[in-house]
Amino acid sequence: MSDHFTLRFQTSTTERLERRAKATGAKPRTLAVRYVEEGIRRDDHPLIRFADGPSGRRAALSGAPLDVWEVIATVRDNDNDPAQAAAYLQLSPALVEAAVAYYGEFAEEIDSEIELNLEESERAYAAWKAGREALAR
Repeated sequence: MSDHFTLRFQTSTTERLERRAKATGAKPRTLAVRYVEEGIRRDDHPLIRFADGPSGRRAALSGAPLDVWEVIATVRDNDNDPAQAAAYLQLSPALVEAAVAYYGEFAEEIDSEIELNLEESERAYAAWKAGREALAR
């Protein structure tokens, strides 16, 4: 469900939004909605940033080259212990805790990213294995 909300932007803001929308192939309204949502999330979770990548737009850690889903997957692999995951990832515990806090609010989104990565890993492994079998013939 969505609500209608009218905003007035300065002309320079509208021009920059339209330029950015044209560059990305998005509609200006779609981009404005994304910017508002991401801005609120950044206010609520200041150590989280948003980045584009092969799987689309996703939450990532500020000051680290990892996505939130990667941190959460690592926490899970370390018996759900953020301190152990921080040591393994060589990150500050505060960054791992920031990812955990973000996950607490957006678990479904992060779980989808984890699942997408797992599916892609399985597909890549199957392709590699098929290639090896083909070479063995």
